[in-house]
Amino acid sequence: MATQPRFTKQGTTPDPDADDGAIRPEGIHPVDEKLPPLKMATTGLQHVAAMYAGVVAPPLIVGAAVGLSAKELTFLTGACLFTAGLATFLQTLGIWKIGARLPFVNGVTFAGVAPMLAVVDSTKDKDDALPIIFGAVIVAGVLGFIAAPFFSKMIRFFPPVVTGTVITLIGISLMPVAFGWAQGPVPGADDYGSTKNLALAGITLVVVLLLRRFTTGFVKQIAVLLGLVIGTLIAIPFDATDFGPIGEADIVGFPTPFHFGAPQFAAAAIVSLCVVMVVSMTESTADMLALGEIVDRPADEKTIAAGLRADCLGSAVSPLFNGFMCSAFAQNIGLVAMTKIRSRFVVAAGGGFLVLMGLCPMAASLIAVVPRPVLGGAGVVLFGSVAASGIQTLVKANLEKDNNVLIVAVSLAVGLIPIAAPEFYHAFPETAKIILDSGISTGCVAAVLLNLVFNHIGKGREDDEVTAPMEPGGEIAQQRTHSSATGSSAAGVH
Repeated sequence: MATQPRFTKQGTTPDPDADDGAIRPEGIHPVDEKLPPLKMATTGLQHVAAMYAGVVAPPLIVGAAVGLSAKELTFLTGACLFTAGLATFLQTLGIWKIGARLPFVNGVTFAGVAPMLAVVDSTKDKDDALPIIFGAVIVAGVLGFIAAPFFSKMIRFFPPVVTGTVITLIGISLMPVAFGWAQGPVPGADDYGSTKNLALAGITLVVVLLLRRFTTGFVKQIAVLLGLVIGTLIAIPFDATDFGPIGEADIVGFPTPFHFGAPQFAAAAIVSLCVVMVVSMTESTADMLALGEIVDRPADEKTIAAGLRADCLGSAVSPLFNGFMCSAFAQNIGLVAMTKIRSRFVVAAGGGFLVLMGLCPMAASLIAVVPRPVLGGAGVVLFGSVAASGIQTLVKANLEKDNNVLIVAVSLAVGLIPIAAPEFYHAFPETAKIILDSGISTGCVAAVLLNLVFNHIGKGREDDEVTAPMEPGGEIAQQRTHSSATGSSAAGVH
């Protein structure tokens, strides 16, 4: 459970958790502390560096699937940076009953990538794909905003066995994207899968691993970003780097509302993205529970509801500026734990940098320069880490119980169908395939339903009560709540 807050109401005292021996006025919680401007800026940039690759990956994946030009891809990337900054402001600063007011970073969620790709694949005219996605995200965001206070009461139906399974599926479902990038930008081209492209991917992967192994602190935190930079520089002599997007990008720009067309509302896409919203709300809830423990401000039902409202409102507004669904970034929670800098205003400063980057197309265009094989090498680490986070969560899911093993086994199997057998649902209607072809969505639904059947209804619930080890004082429920908070801390993937 949470430790006692280290602050009182008068005077000043050293903060024993601060890494710099900072003195803060007593009565001000570390979460509400405003640091000096220089430290606020540098630590805010560190949060941006930790999440940058995760924010730009989804628009790159979806934009490439739609067939956007380099300039349009740059625009989409900048829009997602801009909307991530707005969503982060909502979470950290808050308005009314919106925002957890914790050091909580928001950005484009990875959970939506596979369903959005399914929408793209099922859309005959690719020009309609993004408007259909935007329309579905708006509806999902609005419905999620309405459901937030009710969802905050249902956390018991989303234990680590469910969240861990879903997070693992997110990582596994995205691995084929990294492998595709590693082979080259255009499937079927003469150099697709060439030794040169695979070598660039392999070199980038090795660089990231070496940086993670032999560096510390800030450099270690941005190992993926540095790997992309080094891999791009290595690719220059091989004529695999195109600097054209930088020359074509404006220094100053604004993500014009509905740049890709007015939102379109397709029932199948809406259902699929609503499932993703449930997944994102589950991830964010788990992250808020974990972050509350880390910063000595435990997240209660009211805080969770406010945080979910910020997630959903950010997601609903994001398509207005051509962005995607937003959710929490778990790597930034790890950064808070590592640095022990718990101020929400530091993360708000990071949100400010994201907005500025979104308003500078030239800055956003830098990522478009990175060759696809280099992205593929880094993607192996990025997407693999998501799957590993899911496995970490499953470790806390009491897999000694046969029921939980069955939940994980069947849910993973259902979720892996679109990857292992892409034509499995070929006989189904196109509208149904949008949902079924998303392993994340089907796996999540399977995990929730199986958890209800085996752990909440009838005999399964009774078995759980009989076999659960009794703690002194009858603290089984308390122990499970704490396990959900700590064991699911990796749930926010992006």
